[in-house]
Amino acid sequence: MAGLSKAGPVRRTARGLLRLARQSRLDPLPLRHSLRGYRVRDLGGDGRAALNVALLAFPQGMAYSVIAGLPIVYGITCSAFAAMLAPWFASSRHTVLGPTNATAFMVFSFFAAYPALDKLSLMPLVVLLTGVMLVAGAFLRVADLVQYISRSVIIGYLAGAAVLIIANQLAPLLGVEVATADGEAVSATFFTILADLFRHLGTIDLASVVLALVTGVLYWGLRRRFARLPVFAIVLVFLTMACALLNRLFGLEWDNFADQSFDWRSLLPPAPNLGEPRVLEKLSQIFGLSLAIAFLASLENSVMAKTLASRSGDRSDANQDMLALGVVNTAGSWLSGMPASGSLTRSMLNFASGAVSPLASLISGLLCLVGALTLGPYVGLVPRPVLATLVVAVALGLVQRRQIRICLFATKSDATVLITTFCATLLMPLHVAIFVGVGVSIALYLRQASRPHLVEYEFNEEGNLAEAERGAGRQNPSISIVHVEGALFFGAADLFRTQIQRICTDPNLRIIILRLKNAHHLDATSVMALEELIGVMRANGRDIIISGAMKEVYRVLKNSRLVQFIGRENIFPGSTRNPNLSTRNALKRAVEILGGQKADIHIYFDPGKQKQGRKE
Repeated sequence: MAGLSKAGPVRRTARGLLRLARQSRLDPLPLRHSLRGYRVRDLGGDGRAALNVALLAFPQGMAYSVIAGLPIVYGITCSAFAAMLAPWFASSRHTVLGPTNATAFMVFSFFAAYPALDKLSLMPLVVLLTGVMLVAGAFLRVADLVQYISRSVIIGYLAGAAVLIIANQLAPLLGVEVATADGEAVSATFFTILADLFRHLGTIDLASVVLALVTGVLYWGLRRRFARLPVFAIVLVFLTMACALLNRLFGLEWDNFADQSFDWRSLLPPAPNLGEPRVLEKLSQIFGLSLAIAFLASLENSVMAKTLASRSGDRSDANQDMLALGVVNTAGSWLSGMPASGSLTRSMLNFASGAVSPLASLISGLLCLVGALTLGPYVGLVPRPVLATLVVAVALGLVQRRQIRICLFATKSDATVLITTFCATLLMPLHVAIFVGVGVSIALYLRQASRPHLVEYEFNEEGNLAEAERGAGRQNPSISIVHVEGALFFGAADLFRTQIQRICTDPNLRIIILRLKNAHHLDATSVMALEELIGVMRANGRDIIISGAMKEVYRVLKNSRLVQFIGRENIFPGSTRNPNLSTRNALKRAVEILGGQKADIHIYFDPGKQKQGRKE
C-alpha cells in the first residue's frame, strides 16, 4: 500500500507532463508550411541572401572560436550545421542560428575560472546538456516566461561581454604572450585580464601592433564606404594573403599566425561518452554553465525573433524557436561544435539581403561547410593580430549606445539593473553574472509590484463611495474603511500588514472594513499575515470585516479556511452589478457589532503613496 501511495504523485506528475507536452502546440516540421507556394524565382533571392550570410558567418565562426578559446574548427562547424538544421524547426523564415559573441565568451569565462577542467573533452557534454534543456523548455513552454525578463539585463550583459572580449583580445592584438602551456589565457574577469596584460607589456611585438592598426583602418574605412560588402571576410582574406606573400618574398621570420587548420576528419571528434564512470560528476560540474547558456540563448533568440518579426510582419513562436535551438545544440554535441544561439547580425543580414524562405539559412550553412572543407588547410595562415582586431570590431557592435541611454534614463529600476549586470560581468564569471542581473531585475519588479495602494474613500451626499478630500477631519474614528488596490501576493504581505497596523495606533478605532474589490493575487503568505492581524485585533477588542471580495480572492479565503476564522457573517462578497452594496452591508454589520451606535466613516489614506506620486 505504501508503494502505491508513493507512486500516485509520480503517476500524476508524469501524466501532467505528458498532457503539457501534448498541449505545447509545437510543430515537428514547420519548414513544410514555409515552402508552400515556393517558386523557382524565389531561389534567386534565397541564394543571394545565403551567399552574403555565408561570407559573414564563416569568418565570424573563426572569431567566436577565438573568443571561446576553442580551435577554429568549432566555430565554423557550428556556423555551418546550425544554419543547415535550424530552418527545419524554427518558426521564423529569417532566423540564422550559430555561435554568438555572448555565448562564446561565457564558455571562455567559465573554463578560465576553472582551469583544471578539460575544455575540449567537456565541450560536447556542455552543448548536449544545453540542447536537452532547451528541448525540454520548449515542450514545457518556458519561453513564454522570457518576456518577463527585463531588456536591461540583456543590454547590460552584452555591454559587459563586449568590454571583456576587447580586453581579452588585447594580448594577441599587441603580440603579447599571456598564456599557459597550452596557449590559453587563464584570466576570467576584466581586472585579472588587464593585470596579466600589464605584467607582460614589455613583450609587445611592434609588427603585431602595426598589423592591428592596418586591420582597423582598413576594416572601418571599407565599412564606411562599402557597407553592403562582406567587409569582415574581405579584410581577413586580403591581409592573410598579404602577410603570407610578404613572409615568402622577404623571408620574414614573423610567425604570429593562428596555426590551426582542419579537414573533414576534424568535423567528427569522438562522441561524448555517456557511459563513462565519472560522467555524472562531469555533468554536475558543467550544469551551471549549460543552464546559463540555455537561458542566454533563449533570450538572444527571443530578442532576435521579435526584432525580425516587427520588420517583416511575420509572427514568431518563442517556444518553437526554442525547440530549434535545442535540436541544433543536441545535434552539434556530436560534432566539433560550440553552443549555438540566435545571431542577430546574421539574421538581420539575411533579412536585408532579401531572403524569401528558410532555405536561405540552409544554403548558407552548406556554403559554410563547403568553405570549411576547401579553405580549411589555409586557416592556419590567418595572422592573430588581424583576427583579434576583427574580433574587437565585432565586439564593439555589441555596445548599443542608444539602448544603453534609454535604460539609464527611463527609470531608476532599469538603470540599476543595467549597471548591476554590467558590473557583474566585469567582476565574476559570465554564467553567474547573467543570473545576478536577472535576480536584481526580478527583485526590483517584485518590490514595485508588492506595494498595495490604499486609497481614502467616503460616502458622498448622493450616497456613493468617492475618494475623500484631502485634509478632511474625522467625525467619528470608530470605523475605518480601507480600500485596497493591487497585488497581495507574498511580496506585499509585510507591507500590507504594516500599513494596516499603522491604522490600529488610533485607540478609538474599533473596526476595520477591508474593501478588497480591486485586490488580487492573494496567496498563502498574505492569508497568514491577515490571520495574524485579525488575531491581534481581536485580542485588543477590535475586529475586521471584509467587503467586496471577488471570486478569485474569496476562493483563496475559502480554501485556506480563513472564512471560518473570520466568520461568514463578517465577509461580504463583491457584486459587479452594485459595487458599493457589499460595503453598505459591511457598514451595517459594523454598526451591529458596535451595539447599534451611529458610526461615521473614516477612510485610511496612504501618505507614502502620495509622496511617491509627487516625486514622479
